[in-house]
Amino acid sequence: MNGLWERWKACFPAEPEWKVDWDSIAETGQFIWITAMQQTQQNPVWHGEGDVWTHTQMVCEGLVCMPLFRRLPVRQQQELFLAALLHDIGKVRCTRMEAGEWTSPNHAVIGSRMAREWLWKQWGLSGSEEARIFRETVCWLIRYHAVPPHILTQKNPERRLIQIAANGELAEDFSLELLCLLSAADVLGRITDRKQESLETVELCAETAKDAGCLKKPLFFVAEASKYAYLSGRTAQPELEWYDDTWGEVILLSGLPGTGKDTWIQNNGGEYPVVSLDEIRKQMHISPKEAQGAVISQAKEQAMQYLRKKQPFIWNGTNLTGRIREKQIRLFEGYHASVRVVFLETGWEEGLRRNRQRVREVPEQVIADMLQSLVLPERGEARSVEWYCV
Repeated sequence: MNGLWERWKACFPAEPEWKVDWDSIAETGQFIWITAMQQTQQNPVWHGEGDVWTHTQMVCEGLVCMPLFRRLPVRQQQELFLAALLHDIGKVRCTRMEAGEWTSPNHAVIGSRMAREWLWKQWGLSGSEEARIFRETVCWLIRYHAVPPHILTQKNPERRLIQIAANGELAEDFSLELLCLLSAADVLGRITDRKQESLETVELCAETAKDAGCLKKPLFFVAEASKYAYLSGRTAQPELEWYDDTWGEVILLSGLPGTGKDTWIQNNGGEYPVVSLDEIRKQMHISPKEAQGAVISQAKEQAMQYLRKKQPFIWNGTNLTGRIREKQIRLFEGYHASVRVVFLETGWEEGLRRNRQRVREVPEQVIADMLQSLVLPERGEARSVEWYCV
């Protein structure tokens, strides 16, 4: 964490006044989205207050007045307030006019990635367990803040809440209780005739999570196989003890270039053989900036040789998004392997320093572009998910 983080903490509301210092927030010069948020309009049916910045200020002011917010530990107050400040920044990039109405599709997903990039690079919230937990708690609150008021549209509301709550295993500050608190503030911080209906749905979401046993912490499962079977949708009964038919483990590494994946393998990989995309690129004389189809094809062929022999191995690549990881996980699980996803991170400057020492250095702009698209693995992606700072 850097000096900017310390300056920002001084802007957060605190007892006894609980005042939001908007002048200080603007004067830091680092909250780069204020002007763009002021210029971004919203659907008046849901946001009679107008632009995104006006709505954001109303949300933050309403949040700090909530008794439950004021009873939270200071760290969680900071995480929740920051999530409220950033919860709609995605609208800056995705708002458009459709059929005569303002709409912002996927703004929560986009906003969570924007927040991660900003907190990672500008605030220095990367490379340590404390920083990672704080950052990802904020990002998950942003990512899922629209779920509680729309929980009834989910095919299986209880399962969806249990899936989201499971991420508390990876970022211990995150909980559905915080998420519902943010969602309630989001509803209160707007002008709409549908406010009461939305608030009641958020309350119903909290009650559903409480009844399911996952409001304040992840749901307990009798075994890891049972947990993954439920989180992945293979069983509808969270209490069921699932039969484990896997023969061994495949480790899927994930992380930006320069985060020490090769070093982690040396220290933790044991005798496992490695399918390395970097090594295949080297052998095929293909740059990371070129098309990677041939590299992926060769890597899959190597992996399938191990899978057919039921040989545990390590897949070493960046694997920066859920969509990319899902393709590999499906392949491995199709051969009845148990998959362990290991995400590695380091500080931004440290990662760049390590990258410069590589024989095949990745251009800094390429790494910056990777950070923009980075999504950390969620708990339900695989049988086991682990995060490490190295």
